Amino acid sequence: MRVLVIGGGLGGLCLAHRLQRDGVEVTVYERDESSLCRTQGYRLRISPEGERALRDCVPQRNLRLLAATSALRRESGMTAYDQHLEPQWAPSIEDPRPDTPEKIDAVDRVTFRHVLLGGLESVVRYGKRFVRYELGDDDRVTVHFADGSSDVGDVVVAADGTHSRVRAQIRPDSEPHDLGVRTVFARIPMEKAFANGLAEIFRDRFTYVIGTDGHHLGLMPMVFRAPPPTVAALLWPALRLEAAQDYFLGVFNVHRDELAMPDEIFLGLSGARLRDFVVQRTARWHPDLRDVFAHADPEATFAVPLRASVPVRAWQPGPIVGLGDAVHTMPPSGGVGANAAIRDASSLGRALADVDRGYKLLTEAVAAYHREMVGYATESIAMSLKIAQWSMKKLDLQPQP
Repeated sequence: MRVLVIGGGLGGLCLAHRLQRDGVEVTVYERDESSLCRTQGYRLRISPEGERALRDCVPQRNLRLLAATSALRRESGMTAYDQHLEPQWAPSIEDPRPDTPEKIDAVDRVTFRHVLLGGLESVVRYGKRFVRYELGDDDRVTVHFADGSSDVGDVVVAADGTHSRVRAQIRPDSEPHDLGVRTVFARIPMEKAFANGLAEIFRDRFTYVIGTDGHHLGLMPMVFRAPPPTVAALLWPALRLEAAQDYFLGVFNVHRDELAMPDEIFLGLSGARLRDFVVQRTARWHPDLRDVFAHADPEATFAVPLRASVPVRAWQPGPIVGLGDAVHTMPPSGGVGANAAIRDASSLGRALADVDRGYKLLTEAVAAYHREMVGYATESIAMSLKIAQWSMKKLDLQPQP
């Protein structure tokens, strides 16, 4: 069996590792021109379920490097304030894992992706923008790319994200629902922020500020256990990891009704202008809060509309299979989206390996994957929506009961 994965994000790369380990032929087609194109990255929470799935997919060498470059945790949990730094109630996220050097509970997205690319050099094809697929009479699938090239496989996995072109062809009626929230993500260098007066209380915990003015700010620290290039030089000298400084993931949320500008303008703002927008919108906040976004790296600051796939629906069992945001987009609240994609990779990889070995028919294996995926993805989206409702107060889609 030959598997073609459309999209070289976290879920697609984890799936490639899982299939490669089981001897299944796999090729990943990535639209980026090289592995160095994606510089917009931020801190990702890895849940206990996500870590189990990650260990099921990824080789030990990659896992050791990932653990050594993951987040150093001094204090867990979340604290919440209003814009005047008055304490507010905050939900707790339980994590039963012991704090050991092998634990992977938060990672830098850019470093994570580069670590996952290790060992897949012969598998990933860059500069390949998917255009369409064709189902043949022999039950094989031909995929076509914008550069005029094509390839043929037995299974095509849509791992191409929220705006999946594969999904647009097979399920054009399954666009994720717009939640009405517009989010600015930013990387804020920690040393620079503290040098310019950021209060020490924000150093070691996830902080969320719920403004009574309709604006909301999250700060999540990413403190590396060790510098990624140093660790790579020791554990995997042939693998290049980019230098990275400790930083905050800054997340600023505002409902589109409060934007005072249309989406086509807001979502097209440069990183520098988005940074200035947040600083202006928080100008009346507590002095310890109002200027934190002024230190954001404009090259790593961008805006997105938050969306959710409600309800999660299984695709028709067959050779076109969805994975990650292509099939279950969810808001970043709760940090569950990446974990769901990694769980997809583990479950789908196991299912396709059974097909390759002749244990199951493709439709049977894919149907079983869909049943499992819909269950945990539905739970993940429900949790993320509940946290979004708590933090944002106003969504254009109410959490499901």
